[in-house]
Amino acid sequence: MPATGTDTHVSEHASTEEVPLTRGLSTKLLAITVVFVMLAEIFIFVPSVSNFRLRWLEERLATAAAVGIVLVESEPDSLSREVQDEVLMALGAMAVAVRDEGSSRLLVVTEVPPQVDVHVDLGNMSMPTAIQEAFDTLLFGGNRVLRVFGPVGESNKEFEVLIGESALRKAMLVHARNVAALSLIIPLITAMLVYAAINRMMIRPIRAMTRSMLDFARTPDDPARIISPSGRDDEIGVAERELASMQTQLQRTLAEQKHLADLGLAVSKINHDMRNTLAAAQLISDRLTTVEDPVAQNFVPKLLRAIDRAVSYTEGVLSYGRTQEAPPRRRRVRLRQVVEEVHEFLGLDAGSDIELVNAVAPDLEVDADSEQLFRILSNLSRNAVQAMAADKDTAVVKRLSISAERTGSVCRILIEDTGPGLPPRARENLFTPFIGSARSGGTGLGLAIAQELARLHGGSIELLESRGGHTVFAVTIPDQPVEIGAARSAIRRRA
Repeated sequence: MPATGTDTHVSEHASTEEVPLTRGLSTKLLAITVVFVMLAEIFIFVPSVSNFRLRWLEERLATAAAVGIVLVESEPDSLSREVQDEVLMALGAMAVAVRDEGSSRLLVVTEVPPQVDVHVDLGNMSMPTAIQEAFDTLLFGGNRVLRVFGPVGESNKEFEVLIGESALRKAMLVHARNVAALSLIIPLITAMLVYAAINRMMIRPIRAMTRSMLDFARTPDDPARIISPSGRDDEIGVAERELASMQTQLQRTLAEQKHLADLGLAVSKINHDMRNTLAAAQLISDRLTTVEDPVAQNFVPKLLRAIDRAVSYTEGVLSYGRTQEAPPRRRRVRLRQVVEEVHEFLGLDAGSDIELVNAVAPDLEVDADSEQLFRILSNLSRNAVQAMAADKDTAVVKRLSISAERTGSVCRILIEDTGPGLPPRARENLFTPFIGSARSGGTGLGLAIAQELARLHGGSIELLESRGGHTVFAVTIPDQPVEIGAARSAIRRRA
């Protein structure tokens, strides 16, 4: 069977389709989560370092203010030089001053620096300025002198402290290192938690669907390879159910194709023997032409035509099995005569209660292959006759009527019968072999063959109406298109 090679190719390709770990969804998800969380940590790191610097300076200024208030309230020389040095050393400051009612007073001093490098106003510090000064301290600080000033608490006095920047920078570096380490640990923990959750909810079901598709591609005829949906109500659950439905439908289609292939092989074998039998019958029928009996002379031509058609059908079985009908050999055909041959081919008894009506005008012509047109009409007519013959009620009108009309270059043939109509299943699968049959035991091949032959003519078959007592099929056959070059040449020859 031709499908075997395709299945082998799909199986070989599927067996080698393995995704490396480095390119797997889980690895990509883990890396993306780490990167995104680290980007989020950057927005936490920057204000954290800035806030640490402000808090460090505010603590030093608050301590200096506490000492300053004690000094302001005590006698000017109440503290010795040694005590002042110890106070400033505890603060890490060079001097402490207070500003009250517009006047400034130096409270404690160990040394006066040659210059103040940076002025820090804690009372008017915006967030952008705080961030800028924090990175300035981290990158360029070290030996500079800071003048830190601002109000403390509810006091109406403003305190100032001169302090070296090296201690501040060292504390900030330690804090930044701790925050950076935490920023690395948090993304890893977050990534693992996110990975574990998404791996359970998404990656594992997707892997299961992938394995199911690969296994199904290897052995599509094994029902055990069809995925079992988990019953989830989210997108993954929908995908699982759709995949299971698709695999089930595909398995059913492959089984039908295998059945058709087996049937085609059987028909080919039967066709070989049938053709030999018909050839012998054809030879015997030829001898009947020499019989002088008038009755025999009346039926022999019809018998010969029927056997010739049967031989032609058997020769076309193989081409139909390959879904290749011969292209039509189109000529101008008198449709009324073709309909008469169809009526004769139906073989109804003289006493049959089925009426055959040939309502085609004698001069109506169709541009078609006469043999293929005969097959189209005989298949449709045979189906109608069989449907009406199944009804044993003699009071019911049983009539098969064939009429036609031409509109421009299109001929439309109507096949009407007074049968019981088509059941819903037959209407839904009208032109599908082995499914679209209207009667029990039928194959549905007649309509499928008729439709294929009509399409070869560039036409179509459609069911116009089907109900109890009235069923109408319409066969549309357009004339073959005229080549412009040939038409012009014909006009010139006539001229």
